[in-house]
Amino acid sequence: MPLPNKGPRPEHELEDLKRVWATPKGFRIVTAVNNTVVGTLYIGIAFLFFVLAGILALVMRTQLAVGDNAFVGQDLYNQLFTVHGTTMMFLFAVPAVEALGVMLLPQMLAARDLPFPRLSAFAIWAYIIGGLVFFSTIFYDLAPKGGWFMYPPLTLTEYSPGDNADFWLLGIGFIEISAIAGAIEIVVGVLRTRPPGMTLARMPIFAWAMLIFAAMIIFAFPAVILATMLLEIERAFGWPFFTAELGGDAVLWQHLFWFFGHPEVYIIFLPAAGLVSMMIPTMAQTPLVGYRLIVVALIATGFFSFGLWVHHMFTTGIPALSLTFFSAASMAVAIPSGIQVFSWIATIAAGRERLRLTVPSLFILGFLFIFTLGGLTGVMVAIVPFDLQAHDSYFVVAHFHYVLVGGMVFPLFATFYYWAPLVSSRMLSERLGKWAFWLMFIGFNVAFFPMHITGLAGMPRRVWTYPSNMGWDVLNTISTVGAFTIAAGVLVFIIDLFRNFRFGNGPENPWNAGTLEFLPNDVYSTRSIPRVTSRDPLWDRPSLSREVEEGLHYLPGAPTGGRETIVTSAVEAEPQYVIQMPGPSWTHLAAAAFTAAFFLLLTIKQVTIALTCGVLAIAACLVWTWQLDKPSQGEVDIGGGIKLPTYMTGPLSHSWWAMVVLMLVAASLYVSYFFSYLYLWTVSPEVWAPAGSPAPPSLLYPLGSAAMFVGGSALILWAGRRLPEEGRSWSATPLLLVAAAILIVGAIGLEVLGHIGTGLDPKASSYGAMVYMAAFLTGQAAFATVILCLFAVARQVTGQLDRRRRVTFDNAALFFYYTSAQGLFGLVLIHGFPRLIG
Repeated sequence: MPLPNKGPRPEHELEDLKRVWATPKGFRIVTAVNNTVVGTLYIGIAFLFFVLAGILALVMRTQLAVGDNAFVGQDLYNQLFTVHGTTMMFLFAVPAVEALGVMLLPQMLAARDLPFPRLSAFAIWAYIIGGLVFFSTIFYDLAPKGGWFMYPPLTLTEYSPGDNADFWLLGIGFIEISAIAGAIEIVVGVLRTRPPGMTLARMPIFAWAMLIFAAMIIFAFPAVILATMLLEIERAFGWPFFTAELGGDAVLWQHLFWFFGHPEVYIIFLPAAGLVSMMIPTMAQTPLVGYRLIVVALIATGFFSFGLWVHHMFTTGIPALSLTFFSAASMAVAIPSGIQVFSWIATIAAGRERLRLTVPSLFILGFLFIFTLGGLTGVMVAIVPFDLQAHDSYFVVAHFHYVLVGGMVFPLFATFYYWAPLVSSRMLSERLGKWAFWLMFIGFNVAFFPMHITGLAGMPRRVWTYPSNMGWDVLNTISTVGAFTIAAGVLVFIIDLFRNFRFGNGPENPWNAGTLEFLPNDVYSTRSIPRVTSRDPLWDRPSLSREVEEGLHYLPGAPTGGRETIVTSAVEAEPQYVIQMPGPSWTHLAAAAFTAAFFLLLTIKQVTIALTCGVLAIAACLVWTWQLDKPSQGEVDIGGGIKLPTYMTGPLSHSWWAMVVLMLVAASLYVSYFFSYLYLWTVSPEVWAPAGSPAPPSLLYPLGSAAMFVGGSALILWAGRRLPEEGRSWSATPLLLVAAAILIVGAIGLEVLGHIGTGLDPKASSYGAMVYMAAFLTGQAAFATVILCLFAVARQVTGQLDRRRRVTFDNAALFFYYTSAQGLFGLVLIHGFPRLIG
């Protein structure tokens, strides 16, 4: 393959790259957006939460070591139990794998960075601030006590007074929004910033895994966000979504929570499996066996996982036919997992070299053993009669720790040792690493295997103590010893980090890997971006590292004078344009801090200060985004005679793709509401219209609202056609945008006014609460839409929006159309079901 650039590149190109990609010094490092800096910080904080949650687990295991123990009281134990589970699931597991995506994907894709670096940094800082504040509640007797699953009615105000539960509902709900921001970044990054020639069939398996991971977040997390919204609104305002005597149903929470909760197991597992699929070929020095089958298995696992949420609800009175379906689906998901396991075994068997028992290899083998056992017990609890016996016993505790720790924690530690050279100038110690592995592996099995027996012997989960005459003492003591052995292994790893981790570039490709992340890299990632012709380019082209380092491939410098990378087509990865990316800034940091303050101050009912922080957060976001829509710098030469534009609008634009993903998130949230509406109608028909009172409003109200939604959309369409030519500063566009914004607000206001006029009270029944909730959800989307429209008005008035430079308008228009469509659907739902059909 001919090289795009011949001969050595001028020295000033390399100097330009180092200058524009330089990491801020001193205290300004908190403004950095480089993926290596924020990704490393992200992983570090996630690991900190792992250690903190582990310490809470040790306190709980000490309490349970013997019967009738009084080491901690029941109230504190409930807080420890809740914060431990919440931290492990929400503050460690998902953020840790998302952090690995932020850090590793640009290197694997030979991109300078992901397309929205400030969005990544915003998500990370929001997570750090919110997570640390949430965890600190354990020290002030403010931690939630309802378990990491927060089942109503236990978590309703009558049974959980005070602010403890609110810290979970607002804090964790806000952190989930941060995870969605990271998912948007990952989806657009994987699909649009791959190197030329890296088709979907040549993507690293980890990129496939992260793409599916992000898609699952987009469709699963809105369900739990809606659940937390409903429960917090019921606690704060008395709208009875979960109160049975007013038509609510506590089981609705379980449906929403587990629609997120069971896919989350695979959200955690799939990236870890992707990492294993990257490491095993290197350890065996041979290409991955069954690449296409693994891709299909990843997709199938993600798909099946959304049909498994009732797996956790077999004892809630679900009809027998439904139990049969979900039981079969729970066992079927083992098939794609088995495909991956057999592919890994086949790769090891086909290796050109005998598998080297390095620290990453040991953690991978430990993962295979533990996860396989967890999968076998998963099939057991998928069998309804067995689950009826084992449900809510310590057998289930053992099962999900085997799945989650085996399926995610052991691959994560393998990752730490395998990819440390990307960010550390020194390799981690093989000797200490092996000590860490054996202590963790032995300790884990000693801690959790006896819990299978304890559970079958009748010990229930979620208890803070037990009578000593039940015969569980010995098994619990063994489990406690195992837990402290795991802690010793983690401590050895931490010692290894302190001794050997040093920021900088480590030895080049120490494992002789075949993928692009082991190209020579610096703050700007790779010196030049190669054309990829295979799945293992470093093996197939041994000279590639030298060529990239000498700048002989695409984009060897900084042609626009700033940070940039190549945007390629989603399927075939052909170059389309050069994206101009932002650098360090205080704006995303301020936005993250004020957003966190908004949610956390609402928790303690400081509404005025919270709203002030919310306004400041929006202002910081507007300043941040104002800087993003940079003018075109014409076409730039990326090498090989290829000239690409530096500005793009419409469906080719990366920002258009991000807006479409955001619309999918909003649609998922509304579909969860749609399910909840119909569910409560079926379980509580006695409080539902038309049997209930008051009578529905006149049809003039919904028809008027519909006309406003349609009229606003027509005005947006007209405004797009009236954008000025380049250089003209005035057009009718601002007036049309303002008029459209007024109409969409008026449409929601008219709908609410109609219901208020009939005397419908959201506190009186679940029906009234769900009716007003529809307007609330569409009102949220309309609020964002109005801000986007006014932002576009400001851009046009200042001469920065025209027919060519129109990304700001296109994004506002897309979301306006979505909000109008959601509003129209809501009108049909509320006024058609069940009013028109009885």
